[in-house]
This record gives sequence, C-alpha cells and structure tokens, in this order.
Amino acid sequence: MKKHFNHKNKWAILSFVFMAILTLPSVLALGVHAATNFSFTVSPMDENLVLNPGDSYSSSITVYISEQYETKVKYKAEIAPYFVDDDYKNDFSNEYGEKNEIVKWITINNNQEAILSPGEKSVVTYTINVPSSAAGGGQYAAILVSAEAWDENSKNESDNKNNNDQVGVGLIEEKKIAHRIFVEVAGNVTRQGEIDDLEVPGFLLNGDIIATSKVKNTGNTHGEAKYKLQVFPLFSSEEVYTNEEDPATRTILPGRTLLNELTWDKTPAIGIFNVVYTVEFEGVTAQVKKMVIKCPIWLLFIIIFAVILIILYFVLKAKARKGGNR
Repeated sequence: MKKHFNHKNKWAILSFVFMAILTLPSVLALGVHAATNFSFTVSPMDENLVLNPGDSYSSSITVYISEQYETKVKYKAEIAPYFVDDDYKNDFSNEYGEKNEIVKWITINNNQEAILSPGEKSVVTYTINVPSSAAGGGQYAAILVSAEAWDENSKNESDNKNNNDQVGVGLIEEKKIAHRIFVEVAGNVTRQGEIDDLEVPGFLLNGDIIATSKVKNTGNTHGEAKYKLQVFPLFSSEEVYTNEEDPATRTILPGRTLLNELTWDKTPAIGIFNVVYTVEFEGVTAQVKKMVIKCPIWLLFIIIFAVILIILYFVLKAKARKGGNR
C-alpha cells in the first residue's frame, strides 16, 4: 500500500535542513578558531631615544607567548620603516624619505625567529649604529614581530601557505605587533608647531563632553602634545572634573597633523558647565573657554511643551480680556 507523505512533516524536514546549512559555517569557524587561536605580547612597545651621530646603541624586546592557549607559535622579527599616513594611522609599509633612514642603521643580533610553546618567551636584541654623517632630526623605524600558529610536523613553510585554510598545518593564523623606535639625532633640531581648531560643544542632547583640536608638527623631530580639560559648575569655581595633574599626551611626528579628542567620561545627564580646554605643544599654548549646556532630549521636549503652554495661556487670556472689553 502506498503511503502518503504528510505536508507538515515535509516542511519540518526542510526547515531542519535549512537551519543546519545556516549554522554549519559557524560551527566550522568555531572549531578552527578554537584549534588555532593564540595570543602573544611584545614588550616594551616603544623606545624613545636621543642619539648623537656616530653613536652605537643596543636594546632588546621580549616576545612572550600566552600560556592561556595550547598552540605552539612561530614568530619572526623584522625591521620595518615606521611613520603615519595623512589620517595619522600607523604605517609600517611605506618609506617616508629621510625620516626612515634609520632602517639602514638597525641590525637584529639574535633570536630573529623561533618556535615557542605556550608560556615561553624569547629575547630579541638589536643594535642601532648611527652614521657620523647623520643629519639632526627625527628618525623612525619598528621591529615588526609576526607570529603564526604552528605545527612542528608540517613539512615546510611553502607547503603550509598552500594549505593555510586547514587545521593542523603549519601556517594557520598570523598576527603582528610592532615595537616602535623613536630616535632624535642630535644636531640641527627644530622644534615648532601649530595648534588650530579648538572646539568644545556649546549644547549637548546626549553623550559626553568631547573637546577636539588639531596640532601640526612643523619641526623636524617628534614632540609631545599635552591636552588639559577643566570643568566647573556654572556658578562655582570648584572643579567637578580636571586632568591637570595628569594631562593626556600624544606624540606627534614631524610634518603631520593630529586631530585629537579629549573626553569627560560619564558627563552628567543634565547640567550647565563652564569648560576650559588647553593644548600645549613645543612652547605654543592655545585655550578655549565655553559654557556647555547638557540637556537630554526628553527634558528639551518638556521645556518646549511648557513654553508652548505658557504662550497659549497668555494668548487665550489676551483674547478673553479683549472679548470682555467689547
């Protein structure tokens, strides 16, 4: 006897298959992530130096593989040019002329690459030999450390790159961390800059008070900008917020302009404040003072509604008075 297929069962099976197809990529991705995830650190992150022409300087960085994961990791340390692009984003791929001459002065001495187990660390040493003919000013480079989840049983790196989408082969996942090197070569050094476009909002519906500014480094070496924010209640000289004792700082490279924001975190939802925003860079100081009204949109609607009611009241009262005089 021929059995008839129930339409409800049909749709139930189709729905199951459809959901299985949708979730399969997530399950596979989760499996790959769990098998290949790892974490590593490079310390210190930055080196800030003043060197003379002819100097030789040695230093080191430590590469540490987190013991949180079980994956072995292969790292490689390489010298790279460092600067920032026009949007002030870190750039380790392009050379910016004379500012990256230092790349030719750096030599990695030992432990340029190694395979580490979780919890292990390796110390990479390098030397900077400044030519006696080096011009004064800023020089910028980085020790760029790339790390890969690694399987010692893999054949070779070229084979791994052809199979980098499979679990259990050598090259599975790659991460990079940069140790940035800021060097000022003594000599004809120019320190100067410009501060523009200091802005503090006068009225806020929501969010925090954010002060912004642009600082341009017109010298030939890097410099440190300092950003200070002071906030006072409308009728008081007692600060409700200040970072004067520990101002925010940003290093600005020569020939670059940095747009920076300074935020008063957790600004009260309602209030009227006097705000003083100060920026200092290479002997130049700029300041803006402004009254800021913080009024949430719901309160604004209540105020507008109340004003409309008051106006309507006086209009109706005026009409009633005019009608009574007839």
